[in-house]
Amino acid sequence: MIEDVEINDNEFLRQFELEIGDNMARIEYALQDRKIFLTKYEMPEDLEEQGFREIFIKAVFEEVKKRGISLVPTSPEIAGFMRKNRRVYKDLLPVGINI
Repeated sequence: MIEDVEINDNEFLRQFELEIGDNMARIEYALQDRKIFLTKYEMPEDLEEQGFREIFIKAVFEEVKKRGISLVPTSPEIAGFMRKNRRVYKDLLPVGINI
């Protein structure tokens, strides 16, 4: 299902976006050196209830992996997802960072 979801990297607003109908989910980020800090997570309740949280975060993680940069989850929601999926995404964390 991740393949079916298309996220947009809005570089001007520094956020990944997922549009489903009239709803838009966002993950704001900050780039520093070869790291991307995922700083804020926002998802409308409608999308949350439909189970899009995990789909959206996975799609963002896959995009980061494609870019070959490290990921630092500073948002509580994203850090929680990283903790649950530590084995799958531990390679995205910078050296010395544990979640």
